[in-house]
Amino acid sequence: MSPVGMHTILEIAAYSIGFRLFLRERQRLSLSALADRDHSLWIGVAAILGAAIGAKLAYWLEDPLHAFAAFPDWRHLLEGKSIVGALLGGLLGVEITKSLIGVRSSSGDAFVPGLLVGIAIGRVGCFLAGLDDHTYGIPTTLPWGVDFGDGVPRHPTQLYEIGFLIALAVLLYRKGRANALPGTRFRQFMLGYLSFRLCVDFIKPMPFVYFGIFSGIQLLCVAGMLYYRRDVVDLLRRGSWAPS
Repeated sequence: MSPVGMHTILEIAAYSIGFRLFLRERQRLSLSALADRDHSLWIGVAAILGAAIGAKLAYWLEDPLHAFAAFPDWRHLLEGKSIVGALLGGLLGVEITKSLIGVRSSSGDAFVPGLLVGIAIGRVGCFLAGLDDHTYGIPTTLPWGVDFGDGVPRHPTQLYEIGFLIALAVLLYRKGRANALPGTRFRQFMLGYLSFRLCVDFIKPMPFVYFGIFSGIQLLCVAGMLYYRRDVVDLLRRGSWAPS
């Protein structure tokens, strides 16, 4: 099987396993935001649609020269996607929908295990896809640099991300009582992942640079971290937040 084919299989597995973990966590946590079947359905649909739209808009921001190279030919516009965009788009979609249907409690904790596992599985596929996936790092002389097929050792940023997700999962699920308040783990996950991506993307090729230093994905990371700015002080102090 080709690396691209393996990537596709792993991506499907990531979505499937992530969704099953969400269903398990929804039942286990008994979150009030998801207790009503209709509310749960609306929130789920909002998360999926928001993630799909956000992933696409983030790609356009990340590589506008390629995305709009043949405009109005729509094929280029549909090529790429971004995890950061999916996370922020899903968050925005859920928050808007919850406001419209009158749900004020947090639903995010039910998504955390599926996101951790799903992203990690997806990054295995990205690593196997090599140069075609465009998720590798810049060239490096470090001994663990990986040749993805062009003879140039590069940072295996996909593996860095998998390692980070494992460490973040251990951190989140060893806190116990500190994470008892609804929404705590999701906020910690978002802040942790966005912070990681802001840093690691400095060692990735940037197809388009903003302000002479940032990629489009990094700008989205900064925006997401600003959204959670009120939680940062509590994160540094005790690692928990009051529910919004």
